[in-house]
Amino acid sequence: MTKKEAEDRVKKLRDEINHHRYLYHVLDKQEISDAALDSLKHELALLEEQFPDLITPDSPTQRVAGKALEGFQKVRHQTPMLSLADVFSPDEARKWEERILKLLPSDTAFDYYAEVKMDGLAISLVYQDGLLVRAATRGDGKIGEDVTHNIKTIESVPLRLEVLERTSPLAAKASQALRGRFEIRGEIFLPKRAFEKLNLDQKKKDEEPFANPRNAAAGTIRQLDPRIAAGRNLDFFAYDVATDVGQQTHEEVHKIASLLGFKTSDQNRYCGNLEEVILYQESIGKLREKLGFQIDGIVVVVNRLDFLEQLGVVGKSPRGMIAYKFPAEQATTIVEDIVVQVGRTGALTPVALVKPVVVAGSTVSRATLHNEDEIKRKDIRIGDTVVIQKAGDVIPEIVGPLVGMRTGKEKEFHMPSVCPICGSVVVRADGEAIARCTNRNCFAQNRRQLFHFASKGAFDIEGLGPKIIDQLIENELIAEPADFFHLEIGDLEPLERFAEKKAANIVESIQARKRVSLSRFLYSLGIRHVGELLAQDITKHLLSKRKNLIAIIAYAQTLSKDDWMRVDGIGDIVAESLTAFLRDRHAQAVIRHLIEAGVEIEREAETATSRVWEGNTYVLTGTLSSMSRDEAKSEIVRRGGRVSGSVSKETDFVLAGENPGSKLANAKNLGVKTLNEEEFLKMLKS
Repeated sequence: MTKKEAEDRVKKLRDEINHHRYLYHVLDKQEISDAALDSLKHELALLEEQFPDLITPDSPTQRVAGKALEGFQKVRHQTPMLSLADVFSPDEARKWEERILKLLPSDTAFDYYAEVKMDGLAISLVYQDGLLVRAATRGDGKIGEDVTHNIKTIESVPLRLEVLERTSPLAAKASQALRGRFEIRGEIFLPKRAFEKLNLDQKKKDEEPFANPRNAAAGTIRQLDPRIAAGRNLDFFAYDVATDVGQQTHEEVHKIASLLGFKTSDQNRYCGNLEEVILYQESIGKLREKLGFQIDGIVVVVNRLDFLEQLGVVGKSPRGMIAYKFPAEQATTIVEDIVVQVGRTGALTPVALVKPVVVAGSTVSRATLHNEDEIKRKDIRIGDTVVIQKAGDVIPEIVGPLVGMRTGKEKEFHMPSVCPICGSVVVRADGEAIARCTNRNCFAQNRRQLFHFASKGAFDIEGLGPKIIDQLIENELIAEPADFFHLEIGDLEPLERFAEKKAANIVESIQARKRVSLSRFLYSLGIRHVGELLAQDITKHLLSKRKNLIAIIAYAQTLSKDDWMRVDGIGDIVAESLTAFLRDRHAQAVIRHLIEAGVEIEREAETATSRVWEGNTYVLTGTLSSMSRDEAKSEIVRRGGRVSGSVSKETDFVLAGENPGSKLANAKNLGVKTLNEEEFLKMLKS
């Protein structure tokens, strides 16, 4: 066979194989047998072996190719991959619609597009001139991981795009995807049959079965060897076109995706109004168990994309989209015991150990009970038969006991008076529901603090999860955060399941985090009542006074409670917590050792939002319906404004939500301009 003949034959084979791939994996149709399709693939592979220069990245033979990777590259999304706010009932859905209707002209009426909410893994696919060049996980919404090598193994993901129906009214728009950069987003999932087969294989290999299809899909995508992913029969549904090709509605988005060869669920529906959405959600709930994949609700999207854009984003969620989830699945089980966990701040949390039961597709054996008051309120006893549910299909929760099932042998629970880990005295402060261990050096607190220090919101040390930290503690390699930065490859190599490469990667990850933002540094210290958002506010104040870490800490340690209360956004409780922490000898030693280990602060990331409210002071009062107070405060600060806790003549605006307090009356007495929520939202969009 000549080179030209081979080239023609290869093209024919690829076109035919892609045709049958689309029929089978997207349309669920089959024109030829699996054996016949395998024969076509085999012939193509032989020709490419004979003429290697004919191999192209989009060839069907390249779905599983190359060696296993040593790690995943980070990818910054061009536009954030947002999460969705949840609703669980028709009333909550109607309240959501009422809120968003207030944000657009009074004569606005919404139609919707509703789609099944896959219980899988969100993925971004990027094509260049029609060729798949990158696939990335959602990650934190802004930065994900490059998993292209695994996504290429999924037959329902086209390696090259083409417009399948040139006569379609949307063909011209779809054709734009073939030129330049084009991004589409969707869900990777494991069909139920593939999940059952996978767990059978796990049992045969005497390995732990996966808890549910979502965990299995996520675990598969994070395999470094694409051959593992290829053998697990993952699937893909497209749900969004992230590139503007002229689409005007979300319904068009799905039609364009289908035209380009992407699989979309045939259960998705256009709904003319919210009542149709509610009926659709109920009907899907009845079909839920019959579907070939797991879902946990539906996604409801304002159909017109111009409305969707005008509604904007609150926090990390688009206002014009919600996840309308099914009511939490419930089951009954027995509380076999109640144990107490000790957190990083010394908080004692009771946890129910229950007889294992399957709830919402996964096995539950533990459920948090929050605190002693919650146990008494629900009257939960050891030995009780209880109703358990997964709130939002995620967190195991005990609804309450079945009192009629009691035998008289059940035991009431009492919070211990001493720490179950170190034996120190436990105290419960006035007005608090949480009991705490008084020993700052308690092993359990220290362990949790080390977990927190390495976590995403803090130092974000890649590869340093709880299991590895436990290993380091057990082998007496770490006792406080600074010890991480003194670890060497030779310390880690002798540990179980460690090798030179893994040890080197972890040490490299740790050393790469020696420079962090001040807000991350403050959050990592685990100061009570100081979360990520408040850490950013404290950072703004400290950086206005000092620039390097040593000077900043020295300055912060001189501040009294009253000094802290003069900082925007800090009230009595936080001020007291900051003062106590920064004057505590143990905390001072932890900070000093981190500085001695070489930890430095880097410049805080600049926000893209212009500082149009520079010099304006805002006071917030009452409850906002479209966002939390913290989110509103964050929006003000991002635009250069200040947030104060009290109204004075220097106050420029008072933002008043529902049930405002005395601050609103004070504002009126002082002649300070007041804003309602609608006015504030208009200012945010201007």
